Amino acid sequence: MTFTTEDILGALGTVHDPDLKKDLVTLNMVRDVAVSAHKVSFTVVLTTPACPLKEIIKQDCLKAVEKVVGKDVDIEIFMTSSVTTSRSQAPLLPGVKNIIAVASGKGGVGKSTVTSNLAVALAQTGARVGLIDADIYGPSVPVMFHCEAEQPEVKVINGKNVIIPLEQYGVKLMSIGFLAPPDSAVVWRGPMASAALKQFISDADWGELDYLLIDMPPGTSDIHLTLVQTVPVTGVVIVTTPQKVALADAIKGLAMFKQPQINVPVLGIIENMAYFTPEELPDNKYFIFGKDGGKSLSEKFDVPLLGQIPIVQSIRESGDSGRPVVLKEGPIAAAFMTLAESVARQVAIRNATFAQTKKVELTV
Repeated sequence: MTFTTEDILGALGTVHDPDLKKDLVTLNMVRDVAVSAHKVSFTVVLTTPACPLKEIIKQDCLKAVEKVVGKDVDIEIFMTSSVTTSRSQAPLLPGVKNIIAVASGKGGVGKSTVTSNLAVALAQTGARVGLIDADIYGPSVPVMFHCEAEQPEVKVINGKNVIIPLEQYGVKLMSIGFLAPPDSAVVWRGPMASAALKQFISDADWGELDYLLIDMPPGTSDIHLTLVQTVPVTGVVIVTTPQKVALADAIKGLAMFKQPQINVPVLGIIENMAYFTPEELPDNKYFIFGKDGGKSLSEKFDVPLLGQIPIVQSIRESGDSGRPVVLKEGPIAAAFMTLAESVARQVAIRNATFAQTKKVELTV
């Protein structure tokens, strides 16, 4: 039996990406097809190394090709990834494929903890990740990454002073906490805080990144407007807890990004502190802040629920010790890895569905 490269591409043209709703050939996800009498090989390029559907797509490809060549032919499938982007030709941070703002309506919902673990989880999948701590008045990243005493290096590149972000656990980091003494308060008016964020973006050498996470301050402030006016933001993730007061503020944060003049896609909602599970009773769930508040919010605004993270002692201990809990074995680490897959998945869908990101131009 003889078959050609066109036969293989025809077979793979019947395999669809479950998220993007198109076949792999149309999406240009099939590369390097090689055919011989007894062997077929090809590469499938996924939209993210954190793709949760990797094995499903691989098995679908195997079945489709077997229908054409039979089961006696050796089929070799190489799975790789190239993170998609909607930021092509962006003047600032041209090497950064996706900028993701992590926001919350109010403080105290664990946004920085979630952001830190999400960044490390994405890096563990093989993605290139950066994190900007944009909470100028209450920076948390230095503590959570165990680098409070460190300072970023400054180099002169093309006659300009450039900040070199610190790197910890595979994540590039920038925070005002690296530049100010840890026991001093940052007493700045809004324009100064906004200028600091701009400097973290434009005066730092971020290089090539798949995802740059921005840990936003609580609420809706100058910092939020500065971000969307400075760079095209791929999307925003909203962190909330289940109780009513947090949800009310989360709605305001979500509404800000959905305003027509801002119009940043909402990738989804993360429900933090979704339930309490005692270490000695791992199968028990106590909904001390209410149940499914984030889920109800996601349904109300028709945006995905990206994950529900429990409140457990190990998350707090890991944050205090400067070693994010996702680096450890166990169900909590697995929950954050699943969250990373969900976020990466929504970024890929967003890039395939919505128009290219543009910088926000506000007239007021």
